[in-house]
Amino acid sequence: MSNKCYIECERRIFRAITLDGRKSVSLASIEGRMRPYISRIDDALSAELASYAYSRFHDPLVFAEEGGKRVRPVMLMLSAEALGCKEDSVLGAAVAVELLHTESIVHDDIIDEEAVRRSRATFHVKYGYSASLLTADFVFSMILAIAAKYDDRRIAEEISNAALHMAEGEYSELTIDPKVYNLTWDEYLNIIADKTASLFEASLKLGALIADGTENEVSALAGYGRSVGMAYQLKDDLLDWRSNDKVTAGLLKKYSESEVVGKITALSQTYTEEAKRHLLVLRRTEASSLLSDLADFTVQRKF
Repeated sequence: MSNKCYIECERRIFRAITLDGRKSVSLASIEGRMRPYISRIDDALSAELASYAYSRFHDPLVFAEEGGKRVRPVMLMLSAEALGCKEDSVLGAAVAVELLHTESIVHDDIIDEEAVRRSRATFHVKYGYSASLLTADFVFSMILAIAAKYDDRRIAEEISNAALHMAEGEYSELTIDPKVYNLTWDEYLNIIADKTASLFEASLKLGALIADGTENEVSALAGYGRSVGMAYQLKDDLLDWRSNDKVTAGLLKKYSESEVVGKITALSQTYTEEAKRHLLVLRRTEASSLLSDLADFTVQRKF
């Protein structure tokens, strides 16, 4: 499929979104509503990094954290706020989630041999492979220290569970040779469920746990996180279609390019709608409304 055909396909999709009544969400609107949360997260993250100002890892970590979208920690905060909790107690977990995401990016870029991220050199290009691996280890120690501050042991358990799934997903992807391996759709979805959706799920669940949500509320928000995480990665795969990603390349051994693009597009929309259905358990608030709009924006975004 040519880039021109792909763009036209995207246009048809967005026309269909408008026709079937799905809400169109603008980038400016989303950014404006997320800004207060991002500001609080950035302040908390800066304070956490400042506590390690003595360390050789401080400056590399400041570099690693610059420019992040903070999607996962924002959703964590919204999860807690949707259940009535606006306290600073969520900020530690939000920082831990962002640190775990950062650690995964450092490893990801090494494995994928990426040279550029966010329009600048990747961490291992700037600091070297050895320093990158050690920094990732240091980040894990920071996350453990944050988790230890919570009396509720489930906080540490959820962060640990997400980290385990992310590693499983990375390892599964690492073993794929797209030149010879016929990847099935189930395998593809399992990989992105582990690699990406697990941290989204953990983020929403952490917010609900800190807010002392009911079992139904925790389950609903965790389900939202998992579904929106699936949609997020599926959209990423569409946006990065020309990057020779190993996982999507594995699908092309068995299916045509148009079939793969079409199915990924359809799946991303399906998971988005599934995510929003999970929110129906909650009462309507500004926080739950923003979560719903973020789900829509996940499949509408251009970056």
